[in-house]
Amino acid sequence: MKYRIGIDEVGRGPIAGPVAVGAFVFLDKKASNFFKGVKESKQLTEEKRELWFAKILEGQKKSLIDFSVVFQSEKVIDSKGISFAIKKCLSVSLANLSIKPTDALVLLDGGLKAPEEYKNQKTIIKGDTKEQVIALASICAKVLRDRKMREWAKKHPNYGFEVHKGYGTKKHYEALKKHGTVTLHRLSFLQKKPI
Repeated sequence: MKYRIGIDEVGRGPIAGPVAVGAFVFLDKKASNFFKGVKESKQLTEEKRELWFAKILEGQKKSLIDFSVVFQSEKVIDSKGISFAIKKCLSVSLANLSIKPTDALVLLDGGLKAPEEYKNQKTIIKGDTKEQVIALASICAKVLRDRKMREWAKKHPNYGFEVHKGYGTKKHYEALKKHGTVTLHRLSFLQKKPI
């Protein structure tokens, strides 16, 4: 295969905010050396993720790599379900890379699957810890989703979105009890665990 593409999703479990899927590709075979020692996003601090992301942007400018992160909103999640939202993100993020399906080996984290035209694909449990290209996809998705949540925190300062990024922490549920929901909340998720 000419290209290796890594895919990971971020934000499946939160009770607020969008879901994101990152697709990452090495355009140059030597590009992987540029990212030696990278770890998947959950093993990195926010600062470290931002440093890696700066390096990713640098690699993109030099045409060593490319990436795409696609979001689906809480409205789509509520109306069509989380699986639909993730599938949609995934197919658009792959299409954004403009690489022919026949030229790519797609490596996906967890239970993710690429569209059928990507004949060469492999789903890897804990792939973000085993494959560098998936770890880099996870960093892209996590950094850009976290930035969105920090922006939302400015509009809704009572909820602590900048801290928990929409996950159902104790403080988040306390804020919901006190202030109710905002447009960012996934109402379908809140039905499962009433406030």
